Amino acid sequence: MRAFYTIGIWFYTLGIRLAALFGHSKARLMVEGWAKGNNIRKSEGDTAWFHAASLGEFEQARPVLEEYKHRHPDCRIVVTFFSPSGYEVRKNYPTADVVLYLPPDLPSHVKRFLDTYRPTVAFFVKYEFWFNYLTELRRRGIPTYIFSAIFRPSQYFFKPWGYWFRKELKDCFNHLFVQNKESLELLRSIGIGHCSVAGDTRFDRVHQIALAAENNDTVERFLDGHHGKVLVCGSTWPPDEELIHQLSVTGDELRMILAPHVISEEHLKQIEGLFPDSVRYSKLTSGTHTTNQVLIIDNIGLLSKLYRYADVAYIGGGFGVGIHNILEAVTFGKPVLFGPNHQKFQEAKDIIACGGGFCHSDQISLERHLKSLLTDAEAYRRASQACLDYMNANLGSTEKILSTIEH
Repeated sequence: MRAFYTIGIWFYTLGIRLAALFGHSKARLMVEGWAKGNNIRKSEGDTAWFHAASLGEFEQARPVLEEYKHRHPDCRIVVTFFSPSGYEVRKNYPTADVVLYLPPDLPSHVKRFLDTYRPTVAFFVKYEFWFNYLTELRRRGIPTYIFSAIFRPSQYFFKPWGYWFRKELKDCFNHLFVQNKESLELLRSIGIGHCSVAGDTRFDRVHQIALAAENNDTVERFLDGHHGKVLVCGSTWPPDEELIHQLSVTGDELRMILAPHVISEEHLKQIEGLFPDSVRYSKLTSGTHTTNQVLIIDNIGLLSKLYRYADVAYIGGGFGVGIHNILEAVTFGKPVLFGPNHQKFQEAKDIIACGGGFCHSDQISLERHLKSLLTDAEAYRRASQACLDYMNANLGSTEKILSTIEH
């Protein structure tokens, strides 16, 4: 079975290289990144390797990574990404000694990588299962962990034909830290006992962000003199923006901060067409005040700190592949609104159940939820408190993980 797996990875890698030759931008970045990774000197001393698929998984890894570095200040930190969306944003991450793309999961690349960086401990985040890497780590006796993991019955580990994958999963990790009891029960059903529920490290991460959030002068100039409510719309896509555009709860009583998921010039112009009374964040220069009703965030990295200015948060993606991060708003005690495609996100189901989040399927239901939160002070207070209670109940995943490892 391993031979078939490796052949599949070989063809997958070939596909990426061919796509790079034909101008695919993400594939080109990956191939160039693989080449750069071969030119870095060998690691000396203790080295902790953290691997995350993309930016979202890296943010999950950060509380563990940073606390591990705090406890082991002399340990060298190596961070790898699979996706350009992670590497390109965090390639200069200061806590890491090395940040690079993960070389393809082929035996020769695996051995070269491990010979070069010599990890003394390895951490994988959430869904990352590269079985040639995992097998070689086990062969070398390097402690290997996965955290913030989620398992579902539909995964190949739990299929009748998934024996080889089940065996690899059982043999390759020293411990598996999962987010919920359902995942724990699935692992135990296939004979994996070295696992425990540690929760989701994203709670710790967004809590860190909230504690460190500073005033944003540009946003405060936009809101200066406005005594109504504020709706922050995060990681929106065109279907979200169309719904928001149709809201009748607009005008002087509501200002909006809209941060689209894609900030291409074409998309920004589409948004400006929907919201003529808007201004881009980059156009609000120092000292400038505005009476515009909509502020369009046209850069990356601000959103998580802007939810503090919201009365209510709209989280985009629910009419596409899935909603984006709701916890960045929930940590500030802001009730959240999102579309129907949220079933794969435990935190979304939880926040609905506890009364801090509301799902809408169309403009009518969106407006109903929003009006209730904006006009009923008691309903708003209950929803806001539910968000804060939910956050507080789920903090501490980082400590659970590191305490288990150290003991």
